[in-house]
Amino acid sequence: MDRRNEIVKVSVVGIIANLVLVAFKAAVGLISGSIAVILDAVNNLSDALSSVITIVGTKLAGKAPDKKHPYGYGRIENISSVTIAVIVLLAGLTSFKESVEKILHPEEASYTAVSLIIIAAAVVVKLLLGRYVKGKGEKLNSDSLIASGSDALFDAAISVSTLVAAAVSLIWHVSIEGWLGAIIAVVIVKSGVEILLESLGAIIGQRVDSELSVRLKEYVSGFEGVLGAYDLILNHYGPEKVIGSVHVELPDDMTARQIHHLTRQIAQGVYEQFGIVLTVGIYAANTADGESGAIREKLTAIAGEYPEFRQLHGFYAEPEKKHVSFDAVLDFGCDAARIREEILAKLRALYPDYTFDMVLDSDFSD
Repeated sequence: MDRRNEIVKVSVVGIIANLVLVAFKAAVGLISGSIAVILDAVNNLSDALSSVITIVGTKLAGKAPDKKHPYGYGRIENISSVTIAVIVLLAGLTSFKESVEKILHPEEASYTAVSLIIIAAAVVVKLLLGRYVKGKGEKLNSDSLIASGSDALFDAAISVSTLVAAAVSLIWHVSIEGWLGAIIAVVIVKSGVEILLESLGAIIGQRVDSELSVRLKEYVSGFEGVLGAYDLILNHYGPEKVIGSVHVELPDDMTARQIHHLTRQIAQGVYEQFGIVLTVGIYAANTADGESGAIREKLTAIAGEYPEFRQLHGFYAEPEKKHVSFDAVLDFGCDAARIREEILAKLRALYPDYTFDMVLDSDFSD
């Protein structure tokens, strides 16, 4: 199955369905004088436009990598999601303005049995369309389709509220169109903000998914000779391309040939199992537990005094050179520089003839 072709097919279905709904709802809204129905039609029109942008973005994202963009064009999908969010926001703000005017100058809408049947049919269409598009989006890992599907399900709920407004108007001759329109507008704006934040988060760079990072580290740690996997970093260049790196801890008596063979196995296995291009770096681990083991125990005890201390790794002691190096992962937002100096001061007090190199790592993944 070609992912991009599937996204285009789903988007075409969305365009056709939304344009049909636009035609019917606009007609009903103009005939009945219902601002809520007209705004609902405008929302459907923006949904159709969003599907067009999804198609264009998907096609552009499929361009092959070149010298200027060696990682490909996959992030264009995120940019298209930002564009969709802006369109939704503009539609919502315009709708709110029109609704306020309707509240200030209310006019009783005139509904017919045919118009109410059309609105009810639109509810059914939106429910089916929403479930279909959102389901496909989750299967294809497409944020744009997921957002469109969720929006369609929301539209169904909005159309139900329009039916309620019609019932109120027919029974009690009270116009609540403007208020309903305002509610619809707020819902549209909320949806636009959520899409925008999600899309911008993907472009800025988000934390690695916890479940994926745990599975990936467990897989890497499962190779014979690997004592631990650390410093996992994954960069997404679109839904289909993920490039990253990881450090593995290996016994310090392994040969370069053994390390070469092992890291190649890990990189190949990760690509086959997860579809991720991974560069594998190494940490050497002391195979002798003498003085180096005692220093590590002391360091672990000192680190335990700080609740901000998340992880110790990359520890390697060279007693003959009186040198120790290690990496530390601290919580975001803590005074990392202060904690680093305090830990080093305590180590130097215990081992005055040693030099210590402490590297502060960021907490990129669980």
